[in-house]
Amino acid sequence: QQSISSATNRILITQVIAVIVSLLIVFAAVFGVSKRITAGLSALAGAAKRLQAKDYSVRVSIPTRDEVGAVGVAFNRMAEQISFHTENLEQLVDERTRELGDANQEISALNEKLRDENVRLGAELAVARQIQMMVLPKQFELEAIPGLEIAAYMRPADEVGGDYYDVLQNGSRVKIGIGDVTGHGLESGVLMLMVQSVARALQESDEANPQQFLDRLNRAIYKNIERTNTDKHLSLAFLDFEDERVTLSGQHEDVLVVRADGEVERIDTIDLGLPVGLENDISKFIATRDILFESGDVIVLHTDGVTEAENHERKLFGFERLSQSVQRRHGSSAEDIKTGIIDDLMAHIGIQKIHDDITLVIIRHT
Repeated sequence: QQSISSATNRILITQVIAVIVSLLIVFAAVFGVSKRITAGLSALAGAAKRLQAKDYSVRVSIPTRDEVGAVGVAFNRMAEQISFHTENLEQLVDERTRELGDANQEISALNEKLRDENVRLGAELAVARQIQMMVLPKQFELEAIPGLEIAAYMRPADEVGGDYYDVLQNGSRVKIGIGDVTGHGLESGVLMLMVQSVARALQESDEANPQQFLDRLNRAIYKNIERTNTDKHLSLAFLDFEDERVTLSGQHEDVLVVRADGEVERIDTIDLGLPVGLENDISKFIATRDILFESGDVIVLHTDGVTEAENHERKLFGFERLSQSVQRRHGSSAEDIKTGIIDDLMAHIGIQKIHDDITLVIIRHT
């Protein structure tokens, strides 16, 4: 029995030792695996921090072929891709920066050229405006016409206007013209100068027939418009003065006549012609109308820049206000009537921008 007990104890001791050894082996294995995993994760964490700090050259070395090793391989591929795209992006940014620099230089050169061109164009417009104002009737010319007081006002909306007026005298014959070229600016101003030149040449050639005068002028202007390939034309009317009669021809704005007693007449010109430069032959459309013009009577000629001038409420100055302005001053001189109308007009416009040329001609029979 004692022998059996001793054998049993030896077996138990052997089993305990075996269990302890097995546990130690398991613990050692777990510790080894844990260390490898922890080392791999630590390496990945460190590499991730360096990648976050924009160190795209970082790589991890995990020799194991387990899941941690697979993550390490994936991390390295991701870092390579980020590095590749970052380098390409930086290169692209550098290229775009160079392109923007080149574009800025080109824009600066173009701006400089544009400034020079604007200066040149401004000088040309100033010369054109000066020429345009130079050919307008001078005060001494207006004062030299017997039996008539004449006062005129012209204000272009742009540097060069498209309105026309002139007082032409050849011996005892006096002709006053007023017109409005479509649009305004340089082209309109040039056409206005053409009309002024042709009208003066015809007056000097002793063309006394109002219908023939306007027909010949239209043919010349039409050919010039055709040559310059523009789409401009103009409303144009002429008044021929002879003693106490005025012959009106051509299509333009309504003519305002204020009699010596203050009575107002509004004369429509729509049936007296066609716009000049629109057709080569307008002879069949040209007509005349005789107007009695006695001592103390006043004729007011204007362009649509007067009647269509707007105030801050977008209300037009209108023909009615123009008539009232003249009526209040019908016994005054032509100069005073002109000044009064312009004062009323500017008070109506106020601070609004003037969008069209303004021309006003006052003729008073003394």
